[in-house]
This record gives sequence, structure tokens and C-alpha cells, in this order.
Amino acid sequence: MANDPPETPIDAALRELFHREDRVPFVYWGEFTGTNTTVLLTASVAVLAFVTGLSHLSAASLEFGGPLASVVPTELTVAVPFGVVFLAFAVGGLAVGLQRRVRIAWYGTVVVLPLASLLVFVTAEPTDVLLFVLSLGTLPLVVRNRAAFDRSLDLSAFQVGAIVAFVAGQLYGTLGAFALRAQYDGIETWIDAFYYVIVTATTVGYGDATPATQGAKLFTLSAIIVVTGTFAVASGSLIVPALESRVTAAFGTMTASELSLLEDHVLVLGYGESTEPLLDELVATTDVVVVTPDSETASALNERDVEILTADPTEEDALLDARIDAASGVVVATSDDASDVLAVLAAREANPEVRIVAAASNHRYAGKLERVGADEVLSPSVIIGQRLSRSVLGNAEGSPDRAEGTEGNGTENDKDIPP
Repeated sequence: MANDPPETPIDAALRELFHREDRVPFVYWGEFTGTNTTVLLTASVAVLAFVTGLSHLSAASLEFGGPLASVVPTELTVAVPFGVVFLAFAVGGLAVGLQRRVRIAWYGTVVVLPLASLLVFVTAEPTDVLLFVLSLGTLPLVVRNRAAFDRSLDLSAFQVGAIVAFVAGQLYGTLGAFALRAQYDGIETWIDAFYYVIVTATTVGYGDATPATQGAKLFTLSAIIVVTGTFAVASGSLIVPALESRVTAAFGTMTASELSLLEDHVLVLGYGESTEPLLDELVATTDVVVVTPDSETASALNERDVEILTADPTEEDALLDARIDAASGVVVATSDDASDVLAVLAAREANPEVRIVAAASNHRYAGKLERVGADEVLSPSVIIGQRLSRSVLGNAEGSPDRAEGTEGNGTENDKDIPP
């Protein structure tokens, strides 16, 4: 307005502080449609599917009248409630995979959620409508957040082979039992064949399905060996590494499979006063593995997501386990100069070509560390002393560069500080 007083500097500052040209959303929809919501809704589908399956199992009779009921064979109608319960466990496992941002869990969820929504078209039960709505409502969120689930499952070749062998063993037993059903007492359908294989392979043997001929008996023996063996191998290949990972994480050390993946990393041998700022600098730029015998220190560093190998850094075998042959460099930085000398010797023996940098707590050990194989030795006490002397004499401009860029061997540092 023409009669308004001119804007003062305070008014201009307040306007700039509180006035916003862009529109501020009343609700941040990203908070409600992100990955956490996707995982939560997927887990809710698992719980609801489990409850739905139990409700069908408790029904006096199963008579489905949905438009897709005619597609389901009569002999499989009784298996629908069990299938829904199995589907619930599958969706629950996928929800765990989504929480860990595993890509294959995302693919599985995209396939399983539409299957869960089809249940109402088979049963035509009002109680299944909620599962239909929740499944279809979760699917768009899963698709929308697909980029967030980008981690690989990291299965070894042995684990993949064990899983394939297990599935092949189950198919062998089921198909064989069904093909030879005329030679068995109690096997007439696919469900009977699958039931017989599971019961036989787990050595339960209820006796309601038995081989009636010599050929059926020989097939049963082969099924026991194949199915039981593949199940044991597959379960062991998946469970043992998981238990190993849990146990080793509790003690703060890396597993053998994790160590085998190391390449172009930096080994930090020991943990001393200078290690903490060293880790802050290195972790941001490269892979770092700390080798220390102190289990308490290892556990504390493991909680900060620092890779740890709980072992003696002066032992050559421990350094080989830490893949020193593939390391880009080694830092020896304990608080004990005598241990540093042994660690440098072990590192040089394990990998004669690797670059080794050592920190000497006492500058008199700098020469010894160089003579046993260190490529470069820095003495923190020398660097601090030089910077203090320059600061107190007023030469502050050059001191930071001098302190941060001090290089070379301990002998050169000893020239600045008399013994």
C-alpha cells in the first residue's frame, strides 16, 4: 500500500526468516509410504493369512463357492487351508528379507501378494475380503519402493547347489511315489505321494502308506537316502553360517566367508591411542579390518560396524586369515612398541610387497621399526613436539603443514628432538 511505512532492516530480516515462497505440505506422505511401512504391511499380510488359514482349518466342512473354486481339483480342496498357512509363513519370511533390503525378497513379495489376494475368489468367504484388500493395498507400496531393496542375498555356490539338490530330491521322491502308486498301499493321489515322502524321509513312518512290492521297497530306500541327505545338507549350509555369524558377531570377529571377500582393504594391527582418529579417517574412504586380541575392544568396535578379527596381530597365520595378501596397506599402531616390531615382522613375512606404516610411541623405536620392514614410521610425540615448539615461538603459519605432512623415517625425526 502507498501509506505503508517503508520496510526496515528488521522487517526484511523477519520476512526472510518466516515467509516461504514454496508450499509446505501439511502431511509428509513419504513418511507413510516408505520402506518401513512396506515391511510393516507385508508382515501384517502374513499375520492375517495365518489367522485366515486357521479359521478355515477350524471349519466343520470346506465348501468353496468362489469363481475360481472350479479350477482347484477336488482332491486339493482340503489342502487350501494348509496352503494359506504355508503362504503366511512364506510372506513372513519375505517380510524379514524386505527388512534387510534383500532384492530377491522383493521379487518374491511381488509374486506372493497377488496369490494371497486370489484366496477370496476361491473360497468366497467374507472373512477373506480383508486379506484381499490388504494384499492388493500393500502391492503398490512394494512396487513404489523397489529401488530401496537392492541388496544381494550373497549365497555361496555350495548353498545354491544344496538348495537345488534338496528341491530335486523332493521332486524325485514325490514323482516316483506317485508313478509307483499301484505298488504301494495307501498312495493314490499327489498329496498321498508327497505325504509319504516327507513322513518317510523324516523317519517318522506312521505305517499308513507302505510299499507292497520289491521294486517299491527299493525305491523307498533310495528316497530315504536322497531326500534325507539333501535335506541335511541344505539345512546345514543355511543354518550353520547363520549361527556362525551370530556367535562371531557376539565376540566381535569376522566369519570365514566374510574374510574371503576382502580385497584392497587396509589392515590395522592392534588398537592404541592413535587408532581411534585413524579409523575415523580410513573408514570413510576404504575398507578397514582391525586385528586385535582384546575381545572387549573387538566387541566395542563391532557395535560401530567396524570389521574386526579377534586374533594376535603378531602372528603370521592371523594376518593370512585377514587376507594381508590382498590388502592395499598395513598400519601398525598399538601402544606397545615392542609388539609393533613383532607385528611389522609378521606382516613383512606374510606379504613382502605390502606397504607398512607404523607409529612409534617412543621415537627411539622408529629406527628399529624401519629396520624390521616398515616402509614409513611416524612418531606422534615428535609431531606434537614440533608443533608445540613452533606455536610457542610464534611460527603458527607453517606448523600445521609441518605437523600434518611430517614424513620419512624415525631417524630424520630424531634430529629435531635430542635424545
